[in-house]
Amino acid sequence: TDDDTFSSVFCENSKKLINVHLFALAANYYSFSNVGVCTPLEDLLEALRGDNQGTTGIKTDEFMNNKKSHEVQMMSELVDNIANYCGVKQVIDIGSGKGYLSSFLSMQYDLKVYGIDSSNTNTNGAHERNRKLKKHWRAYQSRGRANPERQMLEKANDMPVESEIKCKAISEKLLNNESCLQSQDQVTIQDLVPSSGFTEVAKSETNNQVEVDLVAQTQCDESKISEEVHAILNVLPADAVEVFSSSPCNCGELREEEKVQRKMASLKTKASKSSESNLYFPLTSCITAETELSDIITDLEDCMIVGLHTCGDLAANTLRIFTAKPEIKAVCSVGCCYHLLSEQFENQEECPEEVWGFPMCQYLKDMGWCCGRNARMSACLALERVAVGQMLPTESLFYRAVLQVIIEEIYGVTKSDRHVGKTFSKSSSFIDYVRKSLKKLELDDSEIPDSCIMDYYEKYKHRMNELEAFNMLKVVLAPCIEVLILLDRLCYLKEQDNIAWSGLVKLFDPVKSPRCYAVIALKKHLCF
Repeated sequence: TDDDTFSSVFCENSKKLINVHLFALAANYYSFSNVGVCTPLEDLLEALRGDNQGTTGIKTDEFMNNKKSHEVQMMSELVDNIANYCGVKQVIDIGSGKGYLSSFLSMQYDLKVYGIDSSNTNTNGAHERNRKLKKHWRAYQSRGRANPERQMLEKANDMPVESEIKCKAISEKLLNNESCLQSQDQVTIQDLVPSSGFTEVAKSETNNQVEVDLVAQTQCDESKISEEVHAILNVLPADAVEVFSSSPCNCGELREEEKVQRKMASLKTKASKSSESNLYFPLTSCITAETELSDIITDLEDCMIVGLHTCGDLAANTLRIFTAKPEIKAVCSVGCCYHLLSEQFENQEECPEEVWGFPMCQYLKDMGWCCGRNARMSACLALERVAVGQMLPTESLFYRAVLQVIIEEIYGVTKSDRHVGKTFSKSSSFIDYVRKSLKKLELDDSEIPDSCIMDYYEKYKHRMNELEAFNMLKVVLAPCIEVLILLDRLCYLKEQDNIAWSGLVKLFDPVKSPRCYAVIALKKHLCF
């Protein structure tokens, strides 16, 4: 496409928008669907799994709302596959909030998860929610196992010898299948990178190094197999895999021995449940780019770092921590709240910090690129939701716009650190909205009578359609700004020498979860 294709969108002199149709086409042209830098989720999962099958898990919709259930199921499956690929069992969940993702990763996938959140309220809430979730989780699992176990017991009573033979055969099949998996090469993730200016292929290793890595991976797999087989045997009744003996035995003694064995099996099960409760640790700490995780997590080991809708700068800092800490082998980060990002080239005199949320990559830093708060606010809008009929909240946006005029003209305030928040939903009228908002902003609402408030409402009411049209244009532009922010993060990763692969993946359904793109990266020196 020529550079002049979209040149007639704006007036050359006034710079005003003059061609709305061409504006929409240009915005779509520069959105993720056409830029071609995303790696398909299915391709990534296939490469991570190799010949292993995905885990059939318990559905989350019994424990969470539809949006959160969708996010947690999709992200936890991907995180588990990345963790398995990298050979790590520890996961650090940054900005873990109420602990939905952390709890699910620990219970469903047996990962040791540290959930770190800056809010002590969230951490305490996560502890309590995790306790309740475990209770429901075990009940859910028990219901799922009840009928199959009853059927198996009935068959075992009818055919005890055949049952023992089948159990032995299953154990052998598990061992044979795992041994077979050891000998199969894993698919390299580098093959997945789409061909574009933002992609890279990891440097090839020498044949000797590859052989060493494969041997190390095989030894690692053998260790995992041993652990998995022991875990299976510990859960089974003690006599389930007992070898046949031709020597006679006293039935009374056998029954007594069986009681002891079953008691031991019960104790092992209780111990397993006890250790399970320690798989998820909610912690309270404020995370910055300079945070030393080892100061927060005393038993920090090789791990991966994740973040589900990390707010503002936290998403950028998650990537910086990943690149700086050798223990962290992979990252999967889904950011949100772009409007809260700090920008290096916006109001520099008021922000002396050296670490910024945007830009991250050297290319945009060299250009001195700045989005500005209005553009970042636009990036938070949800085009896909609007496209399926979930229209913008025009009335609340109109209330907020008229309030802005009031506080500027009546109170002379143009900037405030305080926020109105979700006052609209708690207000019975525009007058009620204004008065509640003024109190939140710590402004004296007695300075303005009801009649004056309504005069402002009537003055601008006829411009409500104009406001709606303006916001629709912002919605159309939203994906382009989000592309810029996320490509900045991807380019930052590709500038690092210790990254083997990095990419963007559309992880969620954008109608259910508008902030749906995950930034993913794997460190070098893995057993590929």
